[in-house]
Amino acid sequence: MGCSQKEKPAEPFPKYNWYGHEVTASAYNSVFWQTDSINPSVAAWGDTLKPGMKSIAVSRDLIKMGLIHNTMVRIDTFPDTFYVKDKMHWRWSNRIDIYMGKDLKKAREWGKKRLIICYAVPIDTIKQ
Repeated sequence: MGCSQKEKPAEPFPKYNWYGHEVTASAYNSVFWQTDSINPSVAAWGDTLKPGMKSIAVSRDLIKMGLIHNTMVRIDTFPDTFYVKDKMHWRWSNRIDIYMGKDLKKAREWGKKRLIICYAVPIDTIKQ
């Protein structure tokens, strides 16, 4: 999977530059013991997570790199585009969590992997 490709949405939407980055990826579920919330389906930016959503949580250092709320992310082992909807605890760095609904078995089987992600940054927001 290359990150040099440019997304070409219909106008008036902006174009994107795609950037690659290697991260540690794990999986998480919307269950109370894996979240910091009384309502485990509500993500850090207030989005309601539902099984089947293509959502990820990112460590806060990745937010500083441009993986902000609703950033499009491609993960090298998945055909789908994911969206940043949640933030991880401060203790984590260079890490993403892939949302797997309430399927605990699927999340455990995924485990933890090093992989490449590609994320989209609108061209007009890049500092020159």
